[in-house]
Amino acid sequence: MLVDVVSEITIARPRAVVAAFASEPDNAPKWYRNITSVEWKTDPPLRVGSQIAFVAHFLGRRLAYTYEIAALDPEAELVMRTREGPFPMETTYTWASPDAASTRMTLRNRGEPSGFSSLVAPFMAAAMRRANAADLRQLKTLLEAG
Repeated sequence: MLVDVVSEITIARPRAVVAAFASEPDNAPKWYRNITSVEWKTDPPLRVGSQIAFVAHFLGRRLAYTYEIAALDPEAELVMRTREGPFPMETTYTWASPDAASTRMTLRNRGEPSGFSSLVAPFMAAAMRRANAADLRQLKTLLEAG
């Protein structure tokens, strides 16, 4: 079963500010409540082919995974993928400007779990939806506070 979760939020900050902050891997623990550490596997700055290792806690489990940047269009889109583990995942950020002072950010996670993970995919999708919404609210709070 394919898991495909899309969450959106409008942030009262210009697109350049939101995209720069959200796409910087070192900022992930500041707005993703489940991510506890980030380690660059390739040298910064972020570019297609960059690899970043993350450690997260989700549904009571410790998850360690490495994303590779598949696409990067600053201020428009970031696509990162992991192929390791029982739940290969693609995460996409997109940014749009409803007006000059605000940004509509979309966070999409999709993947196809295998093995035991496939049995709990509907539960995982619901938990991801809740976590993504909370993470985007945290990002909004951080950026709108200045």
